[in-house]
Amino acid sequence: MRLTTSLPTDDRGVPDVAKARHLEQLGYDAVGMADVIVGDGTPGADPALTLAATAAVTDRIGLEFGVLSLPLRPVASVASQIQTLQQLSGGRVVLGVGIGGFPGSPFWRAVGAPATGRGRWTDTALRALPGLIAGRPTLVGETEVTLGPAAAVPPILVGGNSEAAMRRAILYGDGWAPSLITPSGLAAKVALLRELAGELGRPVPQVSVGGHAILADDRAAVESFVASLTGPHGMAEEVARDIPVTGGVERVAERLAAYAEAGADAVGLGLDGGEWMRQAEILAQARALLTD
Repeated sequence: MRLTTSLPTDDRGVPDVAKARHLEQLGYDAVGMADVIVGDGTPGADPALTLAATAAVTDRIGLEFGVLSLPLRPVASVASQIQTLQQLSGGRVVLGVGIGGFPGSPFWRAVGAPATGRGRWTDTALRALPGLIAGRPTLVGETEVTLGPAAAVPPILVGGNSEAAMRRAILYGDGWAPSLITPSGLAAKVALLRELAGELGRPVPQVSVGGHAILADDRAAVESFVASLTGPHGMAEEVARDIPVTGGVERVAERLAAYAEAGADAVGLGLDGGEWMRQAEILAQARALLTD
């Protein structure tokens, strides 16, 4: 199973990119970086710049956008960033994309991002991105654009739990990336994903599930995370309490195995609460149990 986690942040909310070396030593497949710039003072680092800094201090580990909000940025600009990051990193990018989760926020309004029609915007961008990254002449609106130097098109994962996101992943992506979902919930979604792929006559995408883990003894962090799901997300409390991955190495390994059985090819977990280094080690040890 492919395993990804995110970087810790300091007291200001700045990612500690040096910790990526530790993840590389532990055998993680990728460093994941979310796109959560809101513009109300909440810390939110630019994902492309953070992953570029991560590339500079590592040699092998993947650089995963998890996920990039495409409606926030002109597609030619996104393609140029990915092209450059591929060149600088030796082709280590994994491009997770989505319609974005904060429409109408101050940052979205400030950059003129659309609050509606985000699905259509994302579909249009996904049709253009591979050609732009590969350096082929590509129409962006009514303008033909050719970017260079050409780079290998990275794996493209389409985020979102909806049927629309699944269809988008089948049509334009290499993988589907749902998040905040239990193994049983994922199994039902994967069954639908396979059905939709058959209807569309396309291969079934890889499945990369995202979530959060709290592997330190930090009950307050668990309660805070559950509250974040029952509040803004409107999730039922009994479901929300099953979302965070908790416990020691064996229990975490059981959860990873349950995701694999449900159809996941990859798991990306943000590490919440304290003791980030120890949590990163527990998660890596749990993944190792699956292959022993």
